Amino acid sequence: MSMSARLTELRVKKGKSLQEVADVVGVSKTHVWQMEKGRSDNPSIDLLKKLSEYFSVPIQFLMGMDETLTVDDIEAQQFLHDFRTLSEEERRILIQTLQLFKSNRTVASSASADEVAPPRTNKLSA
Repeated sequence: MSMSARLTELRVKKGKSLQEVADVVGVSKTHVWQMEKGRSDNPSIDLLKKLSEYFSVPIQFLMGMDETLTVDDIEAQQFLHDFRTLSEEERRILIQTLQLFKSNRTVASSASADEVAPPRTNKLSA
């Protein structure tokens, strides 16, 4: 995936506008747009550092030099890093919350399947 595609994916996934990203990294909205469209071929190392810090990704990933990683992989790595900094109590709470979300998702999936299935009737033929 190209740097322009990764930059767009990261920005959209984070729910940020071109202007918000531009303001944080200190460039114009137009420059960010040009980077996303692949029209800015040679960003400075300083800008790449700012973008990688803002999106919490390695510069190599941002530049498309590591084709094996995805944005989801990077987010999972960041989550694991953050998880390791939590206290035992915080970890326990987070794990319980995750289990609750998973069980609610299972219940919701079952309920949706029941709603889609046609009702059964017990009609006896005479």
